[in-house]
Amino acid sequence: MHTGMSFSICLLKSILHGRKEQQLFIRCTVFTLFGSGKFLINMNVYIKNMVCLRCKMAVQSILEALDIDYVSIELGIVKLAGELSPEQQRKLNKALSHYELELMDNKKMILVERIKTLIIDTFRSSPGEMRLKFSEHLSKSLGYDYTYLANVFSETEGSTIERFYILTRTERVKELIVYEALSIKEIAYQLNFSSVSHLCLQFKKVTGQTPSMFKKLCDSQDYVWRTCE
Repeated sequence: MHTGMSFSICLLKSILHGRKEQQLFIRCTVFTLFGSGKFLINMNVYIKNMVCLRCKMAVQSILEALDIDYVSIELGIVKLAGELSPEQQRKLNKALSHYELELMDNKKMILVERIKTLIIDTFRSSPGEMRLKFSEHLSKSLGYDYTYLANVFSETEGSTIERFYILTRTERVKELIVYEALSIKEIAYQLNFSSVSHLCLQFKKVTGQTPSMFKKLCDSQDYVWRTCE
């Protein structure tokens, strides 16, 4: 056998909550250290509703409290340093539920969360980084035809990718108004709106307010608006 790294993808099965055997879909990278003959396993565990910095901090504290070793924590995905036992899975799921998070054991649910994460990341990237149409970006990033992604998303969420895209972008507009104090023109450029009028029309359609009305409301003493982060 080659003494470098050998990779494989496996589907790990686990028993959760004492019920019948369920499949927990985990991407598992197995590699051999050069010449050592020892195997290490990195496992990607997918977590639903993990969409912000506070979510990542909550997951980190849970993993540390349960003494579960991890390599990295990203939105929606945790790379673990080893395999979870059924008891660890049970405890992890229970702890996550307190933050309205949960382990995902369905391929389509995992795919939907990855779509959401990509959309959220898109609006936190630098202006100009998106050189492809967003549908092409999704397809290239996830390795699926956009029509398939759109169908899976609608089937799982009861809404469309486009709707989630618009709502997420609108929330990002709010954040930039409140926390970054950017002008509407600057926000339109940063979030890839075709024009300032496009931003204003879409914002009002979603919120019932113009961006300037929203800013005045935020500036008033009796109004509090909080983002997830």
